[in-house]
Amino acid sequence: MKQLQELLNLQGKSAIVTGGAKGIGYGIAYRLAEAGAKVLIADMDEATAQKSAQELTAKGWTASSVKVDVASEADVKSMIASCQEKYGSLDILVNNAGIYPPAPVAQLTEEQFERVMHVNLYSAFLTTKYAAEIMKPAGGGKIINITSIDALHPSMIGLAHYDASKHGLWGFTKNSALELAEYKIWVNAIAPGGIATPGAASMNQSGSAQQMSDQTKAFTAKIPMHRMGEPDEIGMVALFLAGDMSSYMTGAQIVVDGGALLS
Repeated sequence: MKQLQELLNLQGKSAIVTGGAKGIGYGIAYRLAEAGAKVLIADMDEATAQKSAQELTAKGWTASSVKVDVASEADVKSMIASCQEKYGSLDILVNNAGIYPPAPVAQLTEEQFERVMHVNLYSAFLTTKYAAEIMKPAGGGKIINITSIDALHPSMIGLAHYDASKHGLWGFTKNSALELAEYKIWVNAIAPGGIATPGAASMNQSGSAQQMSDQTKAFTAKIPMHRMGEPDEIGMVALFLAGDMSSYMTGAQIVVDGGALLS
């Protein structure tokens, strides 16, 4: 039986966190790096990704950054190759990158719908496909998909495209877990509820700001814990899934929502 310190120790492991420059992604990158993993922060926002990686290295941990559009096959291949070149392996993949521009179905354009599906769902197919090619001969790995409570129940009007992508990601998680289990690649998901992030804040400032603000307040009022979550509260669950404490879990989804789905 392993000691507790061993169960949380990611020394010698390498990880990619997409959308890792800020918010939930940075919360995850922080905890993985703290546990000893060598973390590659992959994000469209190159400057913020570099800054976040520097913050982690300043603590004596190992981190670097790469600019990537996760909806681009070429970029995804380059991202995974970069991780191999820098760290020699890829043991942990966190598919966190996602967008959620609010719009009611009547106003939603084909281009907007496709972009959300490409960033939130198609990207996970690409990263899983090419990460698995590295993990299989290495003897296994961990893939963590960041879904949403919207994969189980809609949270507010205006997110039909987002909800479709997250339902799809949950389905993809389960089936890829089934396929990859024989290679000792465990695939699980985390379904966050309302988390206080820069992305959530900007959503309330776009489009029908007052309407979105009212919906957010109404949503928060339904949370039994009466507060939004913090990125680190997702980071801690990701650490659990990335390490050996979750050794008998695959195809599972952990809901981290302050009890929101109870209401």
